[in-house]
Amino acid sequence: MLPQQVEVHDSIAGIDAHAWNRLAGEQLFLRHEFLHALEATGCAAPAAGWTPRFLSVHRDGALTGAMPLYLKDHSYGEYVFDWAWADAYGRAGMRYFPKLLCAVPFTPVGGARLLAATDADRSVLVAGALALAERLEVSSLHLLYPGPADRAALSAAGLMARQGVQFHWHNRGCAPAGQLVPGAASDEAGAGDGSRYPDFDAFLATMNHDKRKKVKQERRKVREAGITYRWKRGTDITEGDWAFFYRCYADTYRRHGHTPYLSLEFFLRVAQALPDHFVLILGERSDAGRVQPVACALDVHSGDRVYGRYWGGTEWHSGLHFETCYYQSIEYCIANGVSVFEGGAQGEHKLARGLTPVVTHSAHWLAHPQFARAVEDFLAREARGIAHYVDELNEHAPFRAAGAPPGADT
Repeated sequence: MLPQQVEVHDSIAGIDAHAWNRLAGEQLFLRHEFLHALEATGCAAPAAGWTPRFLSVHRDGALTGAMPLYLKDHSYGEYVFDWAWADAYGRAGMRYFPKLLCAVPFTPVGGARLLAATDADRSVLVAGALALAERLEVSSLHLLYPGPADRAALSAAGLMARQGVQFHWHNRGCAPAGQLVPGAASDEAGAGDGSRYPDFDAFLATMNHDKRKKVKQERRKVREAGITYRWKRGTDITEGDWAFFYRCYADTYRRHGHTPYLSLEFFLRVAQALPDHFVLILGERSDAGRVQPVACALDVHSGDRVYGRYWGGTEWHSGLHFETCYYQSIEYCIANGVSVFEGGAQGEHKLARGLTPVVTHSAHWLAHPQFARAVEDFLAREARGIAHYVDELNEHAPFRAAGAPPGADT
């Protein structure tokens, strides 16, 4: 048997796509085609502050481990915020950037980051990343949104754990253990029978009176504006649809004073390579007999989950954002038997729309011992705050008390 070999690649193109995908599984964001499109279109490339340093592990000539790793010149596009750490480094006269980052660029979605079939190869990847960080003399190594098996390997290697919060919608009894099932008491969380909502009204009936009324009002205002919706998936999404989507996507970023991270070329490229994963929610309004698109949202349907990614519109209407981003995606999940809709990063306003808090994870290594100890203390306090925050959010969940009949006012 040949010894294992760890290599560093300055492009994912240097790693066999079939072997990578075999390790990565079916989630779109981890597939070779998706990551290569980010790199090839310049969205996650050195000029944008994302310099690929992918790791691979080979044994007996076969790829047994891989890791999406980047040398970063900034912290944009990550959704796990360490700007305060960078500022503290600078005030202490030290350089925080570049740093090493293991993540899917611009994608706050959980999943494997140490792509390997065995715990042994995960450990090799962690050791390889730490060795690379030391060799490059960077300030730190960060792994964002790792899955459970990854977290165990990272903890064993001494990396510090950090938590955050997102809001996800669960299709009735499909919530994972420890998560709140809509309409269930907290001590019954995760104890659903696996049944799914037959329609949106059944989901709405689990809400208390005030929240149910609010959702109905928001949806009614959109209908009264004459806006109707279509869902387009895969190859049904035309180049014209993609052009309209990109116009809306870019405008949303610019309205918030930011430059879009992704290009139309990227979306067209990845949609051609992996078409079946994309769902375009298209809001349209008739104007003088002509149907005009006025809003859209792009979702990714991968396995038993739908991921809300981007949205935008050319007109303002009350309730349009919530209808386009959340209610239509929930309707799509119910119609297609999907278990979970992930509504993206942050946003307490999602709680009132039926998305409940879920704890997210990241792992961190810092080269400077004293700074690492200070961050470790901070993370312990932050974790206690996160636990309290999630408990408080669940206390304000919009669902009826356990045992109340459907549609009961509470």
